[in-house]
Amino acid sequence: MKMAFISDIHGNAVALEAVLADIKKHHVDSIAVLGDLCYRGPEPKKALDLIRSLECPVIKGNADEWVVRGVREGEVPEGKLAMMNEERQWTVEQLESEDLDYLEQLPTQFHWDLNTHLKLHTFHATPESLFDVVLPHESPEHLQKKLMVEEDANLYLYAHIHLPYVRYIGGKCLANLGSVGLPFDGQSKASYVIVDADEDRFRVSIERVPFDVEKVAQQYVDNGYPYAEMMRKVVQEAQPPS
Repeated sequence: MKMAFISDIHGNAVALEAVLADIKKHHVDSIAVLGDLCYRGPEPKKALDLIRSLECPVIKGNADEWVVRGVREGEVPEGKLAMMNEERQWTVEQLESEDLDYLEQLPTQFHWDLNTHLKLHTFHATPESLFDVVLPHESPEHLQKKLMVEEDANLYLYAHIHLPYVRYIGGKCLANLGSVGLPFDGQSKASYVIVDADEDRFRVSIERVPFDVEKVAQQYVDNGYPYAEMMRKVVQEAQPPS
């Protein structure tokens, strides 16, 4: 069984198309999406339509929740609340009511039996929250407490932080997918994960895929995205917005 896991597309359809083309080359058996489909990208509708056309399992991310009901106090720094809700409103205006209904009903986690030996637990940020931030450098104890809570799982995959990594803790594997649309690790390439399982053996690989960064940067301007210059810089530098 070989599965591709993608997440944090953030309305970047150009990067998503590049990743889907790369996935096709790997001849995977199936694809799953771990959230954050539309918000903060220049092509939210196209990105969402591409995801829905895959007819694959999709879970909800914090940005999907924001698109449905808005960004609330305490979820982002106070000085950014109005700005992020303005971005959210622009995103909603690009979508249809059925798109919002689709995002609202998404589940928040999946459990997978890849075979008789390997059990996989997937979620967006943590099993308990769409918003908590758990970074790669945290102690093994903290990672186990926040992310590796399903004792019968062998492998745990999550998204949200836009920083891809793989760690082995207590005989089990924990990995972050990074981001298809908005990588934050200084490398302007889309990121996703492939899990290749064969009986009691498995391999987890982080795949990096180039996409037309300058095209996406210009789309923010051409499509009238609010705070377009800020997002152009995010895409070009592969760093979080300041």
